[in-house]
Amino acid sequence: MSLRNVVSATEWEARCQLAALYRLIAYYRMTDLIDTHISLRVPNEKGHFLINHYGIPFEKMRASDLVKIDEEGQIVEEYDAGKQVNVAGFVIHSALHAARSDVHCVIHTHTADGIAVSAQKHGLLPISQHALKFYNKVSYHDYEGVALLTEERNRLVQDMANNRVMILRNHGLLAVGDSIQRAFHEIYFLERACQAQIKALTGGGELNYPSEAVCLHTAKQFESKAIEQIILNAWQAALSLIEQQREEYCS
Repeated sequence: MSLRNVVSATEWEARCQLAALYRLIAYYRMTDLIDTHISLRVPNEKGHFLINHYGIPFEKMRASDLVKIDEEGQIVEEYDAGKQVNVAGFVIHSALHAARSDVHCVIHTHTADGIAVSAQKHGLLPISQHALKFYNKVSYHDYEGVALLTEERNRLVQDMANNRVMILRNHGLLAVGDSIQRAFHEIYFLERACQAQIKALTGGGELNYPSEAVCLHTAKQFESKAIEQIILNAWQAALSLIEQQREEYCS
């Protein structure tokens, strides 16, 4: 029997949306073989989340490949039996989901430019419009090794505070949102900001920094009411790039 006929219509739609997000992360070249991960709260189910079946390439993710887990990272449904969960992914994601009710989706990446910026002492520089979206709104978490220990969760939460993005020092990038669309928007802009920074620094010329007033003004612009519709429009535009895959990823 198809999983679509087993789960609720709401859960199935969430699975389809999350599978699409995995594929979009692959489309924009933000994958790292089978590592990194994205999680999503299961609608109307307290303490339940969807995450990838560890080992499935993001390019091939399907709704039925996702695994429903609880806050302890345990698989909660028989129909997901046999699937594997990335332990490090569980440690990072469970901490943020449990600590903040507004965090419905968490995206973690290991891109070359994201890692490069995470290794720079000064962190993300306010030298591009993409970066100014996060002016005074990006968190940092020091590297503690592969995130396998649950004790690290409290420190992750404390460092993240109320921001939507965090740079994991010497590791990669993290973005959260109250929806899949918002989380995707955050990770896309953060990744692009990192790409621009690495290219600017590689150029070797003196960097131009906008004034403090302009930095604050631009960051505020990204929080205007109009941004919500822009985020939705951007998500639909991104989905159109993989629309020929919908039948496959929604299976």
